[in-house]
Amino acid sequence: MPAAPERFPAGSPCWADLASSDPARAREFYAGLLGWDAVDLGRESGHYLHFRHNGDVVAGMMQKPPENTFPDFWTVYLASDDAGATAGSAAAAGGQVMLDPARALDQGTAAVLGDPTGAAIGVWQPDTHRGFARIDETRAPVWYELMTNDYPAALAFYRNVFGWETEVLSDTDEFRYTTLQSNGRPVAGVMDAAAELPEDIPSHWEIYFGHADIDAAAEQAEQLGGSVLSVPEDSDFGRMVQLADPTGAAFWLMEAPDA
Repeated sequence: MPAAPERFPAGSPCWADLASSDPARAREFYAGLLGWDAVDLGRESGHYLHFRHNGDVVAGMMQKPPENTFPDFWTVYLASDDAGATAGSAAAAGGQVMLDPARALDQGTAAVLGDPTGAAIGVWQPDTHRGFARIDETRAPVWYELMTNDYPAALAFYRNVFGWETEVLSDTDEFRYTTLQSNGRPVAGVMDAAAELPEDIPSHWEIYFGHADIDAAAEQAEQLGGSVLSVPEDSDFGRMVQLADPTGAAFWLMEAPDA
């Protein structure tokens, strides 16, 4: 089911964008690795870019403000019917509003929240822009995952604020993982990473894009100026690898079917 729904259910991942310190270099990297082209939405948008594959929008990119000292990063957005109400619920549930809800031209309304475990999560209330046009295929988003240092607090927050219906995938000391269910299928995951995250790395969301040949992609990423953060490995869900683009923004590639 590569085509995205006409409207993403509230609480489900619906968009992702890259904050890059060097958008021109990032455009070249993702064009080479994933075959994306980029469309500039113009000066009114702050030259926000839409990444497209075969004409369909699959992600976004913005220039990271110079005052932002964080490494370049990808942000995952969850759908909301009312971004203002979601931001209010997040604050009441122990989170914080990092960027107040704001209109993005006629596209929709965006906000960025911080959950109680320190992870940033975007909120998207769509108008003319619903979010991803393609999902669950090569060169498009296929999975979204919260790596958290406080698993119970994270689950309580997303259930309360976004109305998540969840299902426990594993509950052992070695591997504790819960999935968000939407229309009877898993669409995102929460992993207990308290034993894995270094002290200097906070809880955070990660995004996975589909690719047909993980090993070849890892080699190509290095040729394009990126880096391999974890060697390609097999999993129950297919082969995968974690990469970073030339300015350090991390993401995953996972085996996925061709469109």
